[in-house]
Amino acid sequence: MSDSKPVDVIIIGGGPAGMSAALVLGRARRSVLVIDEAMPRHLVTRESHGFLTRDGVSPSDLRKVAREQIAAYPTVHFIQEKAVRAEGSDGEFVIGTNSGESYRARKLLFATGMKDLPLGIEGLDEVYGKSAYVCPYCDGWEMQDRRIAIIAGSAFGMHLTRTVSGWTNDLALFTNGEALTDDDKEQLARRSIPVFETAIRRIESEEGETRSIVLEDGTEIERTAIFFAPKLEPGSDLPTVLGCDTADSGAMIVDEFGRSNTAGVFGAGDGASQKYQVAAAVAAGSMTAAMLNSELLEADWEMV
Repeated sequence: MSDSKPVDVIIIGGGPAGMSAALVLGRARRSVLVIDEAMPRHLVTRESHGFLTRDGVSPSDLRKVAREQIAAYPTVHFIQEKAVRAEGSDGEFVIGTNSGESYRARKLLFATGMKDLPLGIEGLDEVYGKSAYVCPYCDGWEMQDRRIAIIAGSAFGMHLTRTVSGWTNDLALFTNGEALTDDDKEQLARRSIPVFETAIRRIESEEGETRSIVLEDGTEIERTAIFFAPKLEPGSDLPTVLGCDTADSGAMIVDEFGRSNTAGVFGAGDGASQKYQVAAAVAAGSMTAAMLNSELLEADWEMV
């Protein structure tokens, strides 16, 4: 494909947003190449929740069914590579991959999501995706009424504690060395939510089930589930290479239709928002694909 004419759209990333966009564009008879590294953030996740008709399905099964259904549209092709180079402008972009191949496209859609950075907490990897999660709307139901630990810094810790309080009355906030304000402490005390500001030494667990949080001073607090604030980085730095504006989180700044400030470059999914849910990613991919197709139709119309 690298020696052929440009495809209409290259989608970088094969998660829910990228798959959704590929489906819409395939049905619009657009030539699409999906470059998928196949290293999604949800590799640790056993079940995906909150997506209508697919509640509880595993992310791997969701991807499998999506690929099978997209296969009905012959203009959509997938390659398992990593996009490592980007150049060009609207109408003539070039994406280079780790294998040394280059692919050309009229438009680009980045659906690369975000990647987790290590938090440096011993034992967290053993429970992540089993009894420790980042999104209450995705996994709060399964953790309801457990003894939940909130692990997050001061500002976000208050937000996350308030959110998770809808699923349990047994909460404890662990700031892992950060100090809370007196007002925050007073709010939590009124609700009988204990706060531990001492750094965390490790998380004790058994077969993925959280048992307790051990602090650096030796204090051990029994907990049976965790919601924590992850540290994230963008799944790709190529949007920045192409001049796309990004937020403090590193996510692409896009409008409601996925358009970035760089003409012809779009973003959808976790890497272009802070809505870390499958349903939100699918919706963003669909809306962005429709705008992509609209821009292509307009360009084709003007060429006649």
